[in-house]
Order: sequence, then C-alpha cells, then structure tokens
Amino acid sequence: MSPTLDTTDAPHVAPGLGFPAGPSAEPSELGWPETVSRETSTSANPAPAALGSSADSDAETGSTSSVPVVDDTDPATPDDREERAVIAAAIPGADWNTPLAQAVAEDERKRVTLSGRSVPRPPRTRVMTVANQKGGVGKTTTTVNIAAALAQAGSTVLVIDLDPQGNASTALGIDHHSEVPSVYDVLVDGAPLGDVVQPCPDLPGLVCAPATIDLAGAEIELVSLVARETRLQKAVAAYVEERTASGDRLDYVLVDCPPSLGLLTVNAFVAGQEVFIPIQCEYYALEGLSQLLKNIELIRSHLNPALHVSTILLTMYDGRTRLSAQVADEVRAHFSEQTLRATVPRSVRISEAPSHAQTVMTYDPNSSGALSYLEAAVEIAERGAADDTTEESA
Repeated sequence: MSPTLDTTDAPHVAPGLGFPAGPSAEPSELGWPETVSRETSTSANPAPAALGSSADSDAETGSTSSVPVVDDTDPATPDDREERAVIAAAIPGADWNTPLAQAVAEDERKRVTLSGRSVPRPPRTRVMTVANQKGGVGKTTTTVNIAAALAQAGSTVLVIDLDPQGNASTALGIDHHSEVPSVYDVLVDGAPLGDVVQPCPDLPGLVCAPATIDLAGAEIELVSLVARETRLQKAVAAYVEERTASGDRLDYVLVDCPPSLGLLTVNAFVAGQEVFIPIQCEYYALEGLSQLLKNIELIRSHLNPALHVSTILLTMYDGRTRLSAQVADEVRAHFSEQTLRATVPRSVRISEAPSHAQTVMTYDPNSSGALSYLEAAVEIAERGAADDTTEESA
C-alpha cells in the first residue's frame, strides 16, 4: 500500500492541485515536502487525488508514480516557477512519429508546471458570461471545469446555471429537481440570489445557483415583466455586494448560457462584463461565431457598454486532424489577444465525469482533459491580473 500524508491538522486539501504538507513533512530544495508514492485508480469513480499520473487516464489501466506535494497555503512558500520550468524542460521529448509519446510528455510537463499552483485573485469580482449559440461546443463542460479549477487554486467562484437542461448543476452535484429554489425564482419572482445558491459538495469555495425545468418557461414569462433584460444583472450585483460586505468576496461569477440567443442569454450578457466563448474546432463553430459577435455588439450598443469578448477557448481539439489545426489557426489569426494558448482535447474522462455528478477536475485530475482545463484556468487568472496591472499603470 502506498504511504499517504497525514492531513488531520492540515488546511483544506485541494483535489487535483496537490496536498498541503503534513506536520512531519520535510521540505525539499524546491520548497516541496518529500515526494510520496501513490496509486492512480481508474475505477468508475476514483477518489480525488493529486496530479501525478504520467499518461492520460483515458488509456491507463492503473499505475504508480511519484507526486511532488506542494504546500500552496503557506505564504512563506517561495515562487518556484523557474525551478518547475527547469524540471519540465528536462522531460524527454518525442518526434512526430510517436504521437502517443508526445502526448504523454506534454501532459507530464503540464503536471510539473501546474500541480500545486495557486492563481492570483482578481482585485474585483469578474463576471464572465460563457456563451455560444451553437450547441455542443462545450459551454457547460467548460464552465464547470474552469470554475472547479479556479476553486481548487484558492479562488471563490459562483456558477449560475442559466440553461433549463440543468447540466451544469448536475456536473457540480447540485440538486435541481422542480421543487428546488432556482434561478427561475430569481428572474421571474425577484428572489435574492443568495436564497437559491447551493455549495458544491466536492469543492469548498465553489457555489452554484441551479437551474430547474421551470426555467424553460421563463423566456415567455419574462416578456411581460418590467426591466426584463436587467433582472439577472441586478440580482448578481446585489449578491456580489452582499458577499463583499460579509468579508467573503467572490472572485469569479461564471454564467452558463443556453444554446440560443433568447431572453435568458440576453440577461446573461447584461449581467456580465466579459464574454467567454468556447469554440469547437470544427467549421460550423466558426460559422456561428460571426452571428454571436453581432449580437454581442447589439448588447454593447443598447444595454451594456462594458461588455467585451475577453476569452476564447478552443475545445474538442484533435491534433490528429488538419481540420482542428486549421480552425485553431483561423481563430488565433482573427482573435489573437482573446484566444487562450491552452486547448482542450477530446477526452473520454471529460464526458464520463458528469455521470458521477463531478467535474473532471475531481473525477480524474490526472487526465489530459483535467490538465488542459487547469492550464486554461491559470491562464485566465494570470491574464486578468496582468490586465488590471496594465490599467493601474495607465
């Protein structure tokens, strides 16, 4: 049996980002406690574990590896990014004739670079609307996994499930049957957002406002209501102010939109300052992007001048096909500043996780999908911090 750390008196364990040091751990030269061996399970519902597998779990049958354990909660821990970069650079590479070896090496570099990392907290709450009117591009999957990765890295995050299907609520393990207070009550009945928010059972720091089937009728009911486009914006602003006054400020609000451009999506655009667009690496996704941008411009002109596209994430990337590479190149050529360097590959583990009421970050933190979302979350946080620094200096 592999030895484990005694975390009885340790701070909260962030699954997938590395365990905090136990009371008897001896720090190494990098500021890490000594490495420990652990088994990576590939059962149907493995326990959350530190990132440590050397291959994508989609193809694993079980392995044992050594995992650097990082105390990310200790403010005295030095910034070890340079040391991590040296270790990552020392991992042997592979040529194009060995694509599997290339993928394994790339995942291991991400694991070394990202495992145990914290992310800078934004100076103010960032409200991000995750939208794309085309269905099946990974909006909900991206919303819940980015939210989980940010929460694991120490941020406080609210996910608002604005899709009547309630898939984001399912992935976060939140009850959303018809009797549960939901976003419908906020939009139609004017209930405070704090009355419907539920904590995610797997990830402290992450809360969710669930969607129920009642939300399917909200599009019609909102038509006759006063200020129908700004109802979500007022509820979000009040909840953010309430959390800030209590000393537990929200860092991120992620709004998961339905695959349409109706009143629910309009409410999400008015409520947010930033638009986060997941784009599937296929032609149809590119075709729908131009229409989405036109609608965003209409919202900017009439309802929310602060709205802008801040982030684009390429999803379902398949490096074996030229089409994925061509779509990625096209998006980067037109939206070079907004498009993240990270891409999310097709991964069975990402698809499996919701069936266990989990995100891939807790279901299989060793998989390539979890590492890719973690990489994207770190990039989002660091870009936000850099933008705020630039604005202050200007």
